Amino acid sequence: MTSASQTVSSKPQLQQHARSGSISTTKWISRFAIYTILILLGITWIFPLYWMVTSSLKDDPQIYTVPPVLIPNPVYWNNFYDAWTRFDFNQAAFNSVFLYSLPVTIFTLISSMIVAYGFAKIPWRGRDALFWVCIATMMLPWQVTMVPLFIIFKNLGWINTYWPFVVPSLFGNAYFIFLLRQFFLSIPEELSDAARIDGASEFGILWRIILPLSKPAIAVVLLFRFLWSWNDYLGPLIYINTEAMQPLALAIYRMRTLALSMGTTAMAYPHLMAVSTLVALPIILIFIFAQRTFIEGISTTGLKG
Repeated sequence: MTSASQTVSSKPQLQQHARSGSISTTKWISRFAIYTILILLGITWIFPLYWMVTSSLKDDPQIYTVPPVLIPNPVYWNNFYDAWTRFDFNQAAFNSVFLYSLPVTIFTLISSMIVAYGFAKIPWRGRDALFWVCIATMMLPWQVTMVPLFIIFKNLGWINTYWPFVVPSLFGNAYFIFLLRQFFLSIPEELSDAARIDGASEFGILWRIILPLSKPAIAVVLLFRFLWSWNDYLGPLIYINTEAMQPLALAIYRMRTLALSMGTTAMAYPHLMAVSTLVALPIILIFIFAQRTFIEGISTTGLKG
């Protein structure tokens, strides 16, 4: 009887053991499949960047070899210096940083922050209706407003200047207004009420309370806006006519067209990839160093609305 009862009691334990083993095997297989898919997707995203960097270290014979040369041999490090100095990209870099990207990024952040604070923390009649009108402007593609804006800026005499980029940034950006407003709504209202009781103004509350607590969202706005202006090609192509005022995106295109027009295709592609690598490097470094803050801002924005 004892042995029979022990045999009966051991059967559920064996079944539970087998079930747990099958569950763990299923979890391992599913996890392996997920990581395999992620690795393959990561390779598809990284390979264009890898090809750009390695192509900048090759010469023309290595570029046009079939099958492709994945690892350059020998390595031509001087391509970076030759490409940068051959077409004088220093002026283009100055234009991109100090005349376009930095002013537009700073003014967009300040104006969008003020508007978002008004939508999130100050109660006034018609606030929500006007906010939805602001959000609705995001549905208008830039290609629709491109011609009317060009006519307006031409009549103002702003063609061949950076005013068409800087002045609109003083009036905020609908996407960043929405992003900052959603983040501001997640900050407890009691903090603002306590500051008002102490006599703080709305700008004082924004500067002393809201901004220190909104660093992740601010980092997202700064990175996105700087990235858009840094990579902008169509806007400068429309409004900038003088070579001395061209940003990096137009200077890279000019480098390619000049090489083809002069018939000097030798080293054109490696030099093009070398300059492209140097132009992409600041954005990559900014994202690496601000990655934690950036991801935090994206993940926490929009949790409350």
